[in-house]
Amino acid sequence: MNSAVISSSDPSLPLAEIQAELDPLIAITKAGMQATNAIIVARMQSEIDLIPTLAGHLIAAGGKRMRPMLTLAGASLAGASQNQMDNAARLAASVEFIHTATLLHDDVIDESDMRRGNKTASAIWGNEASVLVGDFLFARAFELMVETGEITVLGRLAAAAARITEGEIAQMLLAGNPGAARADYFRVIEAKTAELFAAAAETGAMIGGADKALSDDMRSYGMALGIAFQITDDALDYAASSDDMGKAVGDDFKEGKITLPVILAWQDGDEAERSFWRKCLQEGEIGDSDLQEALAILEKHNAITRSLAEARQHAEAAAALAQTWPFLSNGTAEALVAAARFAAERTL
Repeated sequence: MNSAVISSSDPSLPLAEIQAELDPLIAITKAGMQATNAIIVARMQSEIDLIPTLAGHLIAAGGKRMRPMLTLAGASLAGASQNQMDNAARLAASVEFIHTATLLHDDVIDESDMRRGNKTASAIWGNEASVLVGDFLFARAFELMVETGEITVLGRLAAAAARITEGEIAQMLLAGNPGAARADYFRVIEAKTAELFAAAAETGAMIGGADKALSDDMRSYGMALGIAFQITDDALDYAASSDDMGKAVGDDFKEGKITLPVILAWQDGDEAERSFWRKCLQEGEIGDSDLQEALAILEKHNAITRSLAEARQHAEAAAALAQTWPFLSNGTAEALVAAARFAAERTL
């Protein structure tokens, strides 16, 4: 693997090569993820059959599980003992439960029908069941945090959970405002997405016995990676095929979400284009051909390519930070460099 900092010319890389960038992280966290997955399966059980059925529907749908892998990698980078790695697996399961709970709640708020190529839990079992099972998973997450016996780690992840909710509310308030400032958009994605990446990486290092400097670095790494991840996701909503995304192309447009491609097109657009964005995103009047019109405007202003370039800048910052750490014999730092690259170049 080439450990050089990501080049901004990388978007032309073949899909297989992009996906392979995550392989080193998967390899070094394999044992830890096996323990984490066992904890996930055990702790989502309940006497109420609907709970494991509904939770399992989303968890079994997959996803890259980068957040729990970052927790395990953080512990590994810190030179964790076996007992500390056991606690890291508990934290990794907790992180995945928090993430899954937020997805369940998001799909209710967004009225989404598809997630990762499957029907959403809310589309199958209804909004009430999805919200309540999400609450159940949050509770399980905090149980696992307590079991580590690390009050500082508990406080860090609890604060992250609160900030994620703040980010979701901020996104809701931003919806329908295509003239929003870039700073408002970044506040949203830092809170709703990047914060959990940052907390996952930081608490993994903390539970592994890292000093404050390394823990802080892991937080910064996770934040930069998470920002890259979300910007890429927002750009791909207008650029990827529905098969790649596991959801309909243009869902963000139809839901009135304000993302970086729209903000860039608004800033560069003329009054006719701004009237179009107001009609569709602010007033919610979206006709059959409006998505194609939106795509044409975004293409005119090169908004998707520019958004992906910005995502790469944040991924480069994460990779550059990882390169400053000692490259351990187990390849953890190298794997984190490659994972940063994946976050900005992925298609899923």
